[in-house]
Amino acid sequence: MEKTFGLSHLFMTIFLHHFSTFMVIPAITDVTMTALCPGRDECSLAIYLTGFQQAITGVGTLVMMPLVGNLSDKYGRKALLTVPFCLTIFPLAILAYSRTTGFFYAYYILRTLTAMVCEGSVHCLSLAYVADNVPEGRRASVFGILAGIGSCAFVCGNISTRFLTTSSTFQVATSVAIVAALYMRILLPDSIRSDHERLKTPILSKGKAAISCPVEEKDSTNKVQLFQGLPSIQDAVFLLKSSTIFSQAAVVAFFSNLADLGLHASTLYYLKAKFHFNKNQFADLMVISGIAGAISQLLLMPILAPVLGEERLLSIGLLFNCAHVCSLPPSHLQKNVPYAAAVFSVLFVFSQPCMRTIVSKQVGPCEQGKAQGCISGICSLAGIISPLAFSPLTALFLSERAPFNFPGFSIMCTGFVSMIAFIQSIMIRAAPRIPLERVSGCNTDALA
Repeated sequence: MEKTFGLSHLFMTIFLHHFSTFMVIPAITDVTMTALCPGRDECSLAIYLTGFQQAITGVGTLVMMPLVGNLSDKYGRKALLTVPFCLTIFPLAILAYSRTTGFFYAYYILRTLTAMVCEGSVHCLSLAYVADNVPEGRRASVFGILAGIGSCAFVCGNISTRFLTTSSTFQVATSVAIVAALYMRILLPDSIRSDHERLKTPILSKGKAAISCPVEEKDSTNKVQLFQGLPSIQDAVFLLKSSTIFSQAAVVAFFSNLADLGLHASTLYYLKAKFHFNKNQFADLMVISGIAGAISQLLLMPILAPVLGEERLLSIGLLFNCAHVCSLPPSHLQKNVPYAAAVFSVLFVFSQPCMRTIVSKQVGPCEQGKAQGCISGICSLAGIISPLAFSPLTALFLSERAPFNFPGFSIMCTGFVSMIAFIQSIMIRAAPRIPLERVSGCNTDALA
């Protein structure tokens, strides 16, 4: 019962946090364009600055995600969640105060620095929290519900943006971010336990954490118990080599995130340049996608995951992601195509929860933070490469210097990258399952 309440508080915490971050997405493109290139619908400087920010963020998170996951295994998920929840507030507060060019650059610098820690860490730690409290057989469904909560926040945030002015959008986002941090600190229980008591070692203590995580002598699933100290490149390489399924999931994570990040960065400026989209139209588009994704993750995934398995569902999600991406580039002829393409999110949202579920089942119960952090680090590597590859392409083909007339060329390239992830996902085979009672570790009283 206590763990059920813990999950409900986690869902509420994630909803509030994502609500505050998602509601500014439709407005940030207009704010950036107004600050850097007022009165214009095409701005190479904005594209390059966005790409540079994404690359620097990727470098930071590549280092930080494995560290954050490792520390959360030692000191608890709640202690590590506090850091990104608090850091998220400050960049939002700057634009809530003013959106002039000077304040925009202050936001840009601070957002870049804080994103090195915040980007992906909340998602990584929340997945580890769920894995602490949910047995393997139900993990895919709960991961899907967690993703669905994020989609609901995405929808609510974008609907709110639709009816708020730009200044009010950032003010409300800042207020909700503060509420999310307070809610998490006051009501969210920590999920890490020793065999007899809760984790008691403070994160700044020099003593050893009160976590006991015995290694099974003969585990038929070959689950790995790694990382006795802080993470290193050798640890990540050893983890990738220890499980073929884990390494395959890592390849899928890299290419799918490479495509997703490239698509997100390219599409907003593509729609701005070709169709003169503004904050409200971006919000409408995102609401359609979010509603479809929320319905799918909250209703369809808990039904389909036990029947099809997360491996097949992963391939289905990536296949429809390819279809979604490939439908966008020709849309410069018809303005309504992006709205129709957004409906594909009913099925392509399966990919991320399924991939994370596959990863969680390849490690022991006390290694969830490290495993999710490793995958988040690999996704961050994609975040470094994506802007280097797609930002110049986007800027080139939206400019008058394009070698040929194909404004959506960079979007089409992300479709090819997504196809690589789909092909790799087909090769993943389900790992053998063992009864829950045979899994020993720091969380023996998992949710039934």
